[in-house]
Amino acid sequence: MPPFEDSYFEFSDRPVKQRGCDCPGCAQTGDYRAPKNRDQLTDYYWFCLDHVRDYNRQWDYFAGMSVDAIEAHIRKASVWERPSWPLGGGRVREQDIRDTVMREFFNDGMKEEAAAPAMPKAERDALVALDLAPPVTFAAIKAQYRLLVKRHHPDANGGSFESEEKFKNINQAFTVLKRLYGVEEP
Repeated sequence: MPPFEDSYFEFSDRPVKQRGCDCPGCAQTGDYRAPKNRDQLTDYYWFCLDHVRDYNRQWDYFAGMSVDAIEAHIRKASVWERPSWPLGGGRVREQDIRDTVMREFFNDGMKEEAAAPAMPKAERDALVALDLAPPVTFAAIKAQYRLLVKRHHPDANGGSFESEEKFKNINQAFTVLKRLYGVEEP
């Protein structure tokens, strides 16, 4: 194999096109590119090294933008200018879908309007703890709570552990229902 000859690259028959510096009055070659403005980032000026340094020193990408527009641009750039959605927003939708499926699956041939409306799991569990079934008013919940508290109070049952646990569950269920129904008692 013949040795590598560098002379081919030095003496090419094709002329090399050189750009001139885009700065008026400069005769040097424009080897360095700089964007013309923020709306035309792929359209360039070609400068020599000294002029590209001056241009970069003076160029402000955010010139003429309001503070809100700058903030919006930064936020958009933080996700690589791709759309994003808030986290956790799907949980509410997921729970709605779960409730709809449960209502339709366990409908047992009842008409849709006769089926119980969807309710949070915490409310269902609290009503079960108070031996109630929906639909129910808060007055009925309060009456059932008072009845069960008297029946399962530990002092009325000789300090029984089972009664104490049932009493705790009843109080917790009533607290959940008060919060869900928006009732505040002293």
